[in-house]
Amino acid sequence: MKRDIFQAIADPTRRAILALIAIQALTPNAMAEKFDMSRQAVSKHIKVLQECELIKPEHSGREIYYHLNPQKMQEIDNWLAQFRKIWETQFNQLDKVLSTMKKQKK
Repeated sequence: MKRDIFQAIADPTRRAILALIAIQALTPNAMAEKFDMSRQAVSKHIKVLQECELIKPEHSGREIYYHLNPQKMQEIDNWLAQFRKIWETQFNQLDKVLSTMKKQKK
């Protein structure tokens, strides 16, 4: 069963993991050091992110490094874009109202 990417990013720990590996690829042990939780708990979060294809593993010898998958992150950005347009329209309308109110005060 494939998980929903929005369920994956709803968790603050998983968002923090994404932010960490956006800077550089990390092993699960390196990620676990950044959190106040067990390596097993971090591994569960990694599993969810990997199932959603938000991160990709890369084997290097005995280690597994996880990288951010920018294409999957683009899906989130595309979904948010529709709301950005609405917000921009509303902010532009508010700017016009405030500008009109300023002119009327003078």
